[in-house]
Amino acid sequence: MKQVPQTDQFTGLSAAEAESRLRQYGKNVFRVKQVPRFLVIIWNMVREPMFLLLLTACLLYFILGSVSEGLLMLAAILLVSAIEFFEEARSNKAMKALQAFTAPRARVLRDGKLQEVDTENIVPGDILVLSEGDLVPADATLLLANDLSVNESVITGESMPAARMADQSVFRGTQVNTGQAVAKVTATGNDTELGKLGKKVSETSNPETIIQRQTWRYVKRLAVFGFLAFALVCVLNYIQTNSWAESLLMGLTLAMAAIPEEIPVAFSSFMALGALYMSRRGIIPRQPQVIENLGAVNVLCLDKTGTITENVMRVADVYGENALQFAALASEKHPFDSMEKAILEHWGKPLPDMVHEYPLGGRPPMMTHVYNLGGVITATAKGAVERIVRVCKLDAARAAEVTAYADGMAAKGFRVLGVASAIHAGGAFPEDQDGFGWRFEGLVSLQDPPRKNAREVIGALYTAGIDVKLITGDYLATARHIASEVGIRNLEHAESGDSVMAMREDELKEKVKTVNLFVRMFPDAKVKVVEALKSIGDITAMTGDGVNDGPALKTAHIGIAMGKKGADIARMAADLVITDDNLDRILIAIQQGRKIFTNLRKAIRYIISIHIPIILTATLPLVLGWAYPNIFTPIHVIFLELIMGPTCSIFYEREPAEENLMELPSRGSHMSLFRGNELWISVVQGLAIAAGVLGLFRYYMPSHSLEETRTVVFTALVMANIFLTFADRSFSEHFFHTIRYKNNLVPLVLGASILFLCIIHFVPAVRALFGMTRIPLQDGLLCLGVSFASVAWFEAYKAIRGPKKAA
Repeated sequence: MKQVPQTDQFTGLSAAEAESRLRQYGKNVFRVKQVPRFLVIIWNMVREPMFLLLLTACLLYFILGSVSEGLLMLAAILLVSAIEFFEEARSNKAMKALQAFTAPRARVLRDGKLQEVDTENIVPGDILVLSEGDLVPADATLLLANDLSVNESVITGESMPAARMADQSVFRGTQVNTGQAVAKVTATGNDTELGKLGKKVSETSNPETIIQRQTWRYVKRLAVFGFLAFALVCVLNYIQTNSWAESLLMGLTLAMAAIPEEIPVAFSSFMALGALYMSRRGIIPRQPQVIENLGAVNVLCLDKTGTITENVMRVADVYGENALQFAALASEKHPFDSMEKAILEHWGKPLPDMVHEYPLGGRPPMMTHVYNLGGVITATAKGAVERIVRVCKLDAARAAEVTAYADGMAAKGFRVLGVASAIHAGGAFPEDQDGFGWRFEGLVSLQDPPRKNAREVIGALYTAGIDVKLITGDYLATARHIASEVGIRNLEHAESGDSVMAMREDELKEKVKTVNLFVRMFPDAKVKVVEALKSIGDITAMTGDGVNDGPALKTAHIGIAMGKKGADIARMAADLVITDDNLDRILIAIQQGRKIFTNLRKAIRYIISIHIPIILTATLPLVLGWAYPNIFTPIHVIFLELIMGPTCSIFYEREPAEENLMELPSRGSHMSLFRGNELWISVVQGLAIAAGVLGLFRYYMPSHSLEETRTVVFTALVMANIFLTFADRSFSEHFFHTIRYKNNLVPLVLGASILFLCIIHFVPAVRALFGMTRIPLQDGLLCLGVSFASVAWFEAYKAIRGPKKAA
């Protein structure tokens, strides 16, 4: 947990007072007038092409005097709308739950105790406790401020942090850049300065992703085809019947068959529910679309401290008689940095009050505190060894001795800090901390052991085809030792932040392909490495927990923040937050991303395959001049849609991860729904079913009535749909393997389809509405055999091609 300033003199509000003020002032949110969500869902539904087609078909039935068909169509519209409303509501519920998981929290004093509360429950009068990296959750007046600077760009537009002291104000949406503070809330919600400006911060945006654009592209292509076929069918039917109403009805039948409205529903449902599932596992996607990239990650850039190490420091070695004393004096009185906590714990004495300070800065960094020690103005500093050696102006021999000692400790995995002191003769303090007459005091070595599961997790990442890079601000020898301990490969070559910034763009692109160790990194250098990886086509994830990690987290395809010890600014910049800082959660997240993407591909391939026979059965008989040119009516198509919609958006979403999922290479930048011949395999699946159904159509048509032929064709298509649903559960494993997959919807999907067939075959009223008739058992068995054969070839294909090739 973050350390906080001394707050003993404050008690804050009581729980009862906070509750009363929450009722009085309302929640600490920006309130805008919004249309009720259920009305938005309904409005979106009635605007959809499929709904408009259904409504038009329903009206045409009534115009033609087919009242029973019109009523059935109306019932179908209500049923389809209910299913879609359920799907949309389910996705929205998942999104609301996800927002609750990702809601920012703040630390407040209530009943004299420090508590974490949702920022929306903060009220005027609350006592806030702020630390480096926090977002200020409400307007407040500072009661205490320690080395506090605040980035107020969201309010003022000024990008440079501004120093703030007690009695000054801080505003909602600003960020604590350095230091700590205690502040009393003065305004919340719309009454804050940000609310008055009409701005909203930390709002989750959902831009279209690559896969989203690809799915819409397929939908639009099929929609264009549907429109052209609609026009053709209307014209051909009008030539034959001379009735525009009947011709429009038949054209609508084809249009309804061609529009795959299930695809966007499946996409939103998979992403929202997948994100919610991950949130319940302690992995919080800040927007559902991040899952798309998770399944494609092929490079993971790891921060060292707090990610692959425990971030629990202890002093392991002190070089120099006074090094520990001056290192302690150069630390914060109430530290929030793990190294400073370890130094003060080891020192074990209280610190005096400072008279001046210089915050951590420069490259590599150092920081300085100035004290009046017994009438002597003394400056103390700690920082990177090379910086301390430089400002102390050590001669070559002494510098070599100190550097060699530091290298030796770093090679053992210790974090090494240089320590210096200086006497200030009087007058104004130097403008820059380098301006003191520094004297070298020694070195302090601290140990931060690797996480126990780090080697296992990194090994599993390599197995999954994911390259791992360490990007850290630490010393080269320390970083190399820790990286070696946890199993990161190819550590012979390393680059520093300065060398990264000095490289040309093309040179850096080549370096990032082979270099896995980047040391002495600062924010701009981290961003440049991530951008280089992205530019060569790698789908890049980046971990971090500090203020300085924010820019790189934002730049990466997936920024992963440690939620337990991470700064607010890191969590807000990230796409994914690991609530317990456990490294193996990254593996789980990638596995879930791959599973969701794979299941989405199954759903979309199924949709494409099953739409083809419906379209061809509705079109070819008319174009070829068969005796029964319009075998299907809108009623038949809509009831097929009622089977297909839940299958793709509910059944496939529940499918478990396949066993070898984390042993397959990452798809990386190949962000495509289909690879190689996958789309064509799905098309062939559809054509095979169409061939079987149309073959039955052609066989029965000369010697059977329209009703008998329609019954056979429709029955075969429903049966083929059942077989296709189970065949597409895997693109590599055979049916007898996938039948063991645990999916509690298997009996429901199978049972619903069989029940539907039984109703239309054995309930006379329903059979009549569908324009069908009873058929002999042998005809039913023929339908079963043909539909099975039209799908079963795919099982043979998987067996011949082998698991990986068939996938």
